[in-house]
Amino acid sequence: MSSEALAAVLADCDAILFDFDGPICHVFRGLPAPEVAKDLSALLATLAPQLADAAHSTDDPMVVHQLAREGGRDVLTAVEAALTDAEVRAVVVAGEPMGGAVEAMIAARSSGRRVAVVSNNSGDCVHAYLAAQGLTGAVEVVVGRPVLRPDLMKPSPHPLLEAAAALGVSPSRSALVGDSVTDIEAARAAGAGSIGFANKHGKREALTAAGAGAVVTDMRSIASAFVAT
Repeated sequence: MSSEALAAVLADCDAILFDFDGPICHVFRGLPAPEVAKDLSALLATLAPQLADAAHSTDDPMVVHQLAREGGRDVLTAVEAALTDAEVRAVVVAGEPMGGAVEAMIAARSSGRRVAVVSNNSGDCVHAYLAAQGLTGAVEVVVGRPVLRPDLMKPSPHPLLEAAAALGVSPSRSALVGDSVTDIEAARAAGAGSIGFANKHGKREALTAAGAGAVVTDMRSIASAFVAT
């Protein structure tokens, strides 16, 4: 997808919303997601034995979290707290931000756009990582995982609508930078623009098919596009 498409998306927005895991930080780089999923699955199996088989069949912590909802509020509360704790521990050892992410956030702010992080990860882990990396000032609003409401996580538009409201902009005048199809779906549902970050093989095609307004393979492309406008 051309640089013209990226420029067109940016021209139509007053706020840039960044997904966290992928565009900014590889959350489970130092604490692998399968290990976290294994621990969460063991907890869920203890609290809700009827969900044990389903929990142990995945290596995705987010899937275990979604399953926990079927066990009731107390089970979900326990699993969500454990996931949040794991995420906070994970970002401590996640390493430096994605190449170009800091430049993209700074360029967005310098261009006069409002900047937020909109994530299915906990707000606690996002805040912890931004603080550790000295990036708190680069982001005005953080909208993390809705507490005890997995149904409101992306691809629901809820987090994007919340971020837009907090920034005081129309959702239609915002754009989400995300690396997953659910990010693009959430943006479409919110009436927002979208920029797909194809950080793995095959993602460009998937993000394009999902309806991304533009797709980049390097976060530096976003920073450069702001500088060029």
